[in-house]
Amino acid sequence: MTISDAQWEIAHAIALTLVKDNTDVNEVGKAVAYLRGYIHQPDATSRFFKYLKTLVSNGRQIGHSGKTTDYYRSIDKACSDYLKSISDAHTILQILGWVSRLMRYYKDAGVPIGEMSASKLPPVNSTHPALNSQNSNNYNFTVGQIVDAKVVNFDKQELQDGKKTKQRIIITYEIQGSDCPSKEEVNKQDINLSLGDIVKVKIEKVQGANIRKVKRVV
Repeated sequence: MTISDAQWEIAHAIALTLVKDNTDVNEVGKAVAYLRGYIHQPDATSRFFKYLKTLVSNGRQIGHSGKTTDYYRSIDKACSDYLKSISDAHTILQILGWVSRLMRYYKDAGVPIGEMSASKLPPVNSTHPALNSQNSNNYNFTVGQIVDAKVVNFDKQELQDGKKTKQRIIITYEIQGSDCPSKEEVNKQDINLSLGDIVKVKIEKVQGANIRKVKRVV
């Protein structure tokens, strides 16, 4: 996958910023997964930036360590500084995909943080595994498998059924090892869940290395 020179400069600027801030690359991956989940929505870009603000506001509640809020702040600031002028969600997704790869590359290369600069960047067509792997994990998901999932979004929809209006809620989950967010449709209003909750889900659909559809195990 190749990107333009301008996009490449943005990608390495964000990556350098986040690595120098000691930001967890897994948190960047979660932001990428969220954007990918809404990439075909007309408001995908605005959703993404709103999502980053939500992470910062709720970092203490949904974070898994005391540093999580700092990670969210760094990601939000870097994206606001370098991506706010880009309206196309696909372009943002492509840039952030490279950001994740570059961050892993820097960690693997062992370059001292203080010495990192644009001059030390690898070429775009580098064969380094961290830059070319779409999914570097070794997870093998199967239908019927039960895994842990984190609640990251609720999307309420109204459906017309004859003269009645029914409400449906689509819950979006993050699952470790899957690059794409997984979704569950719930046909009731009271789901008794909050953002950041960890629940058990059963995998109902797998595409490649990614989980596409799940159902909570009650």
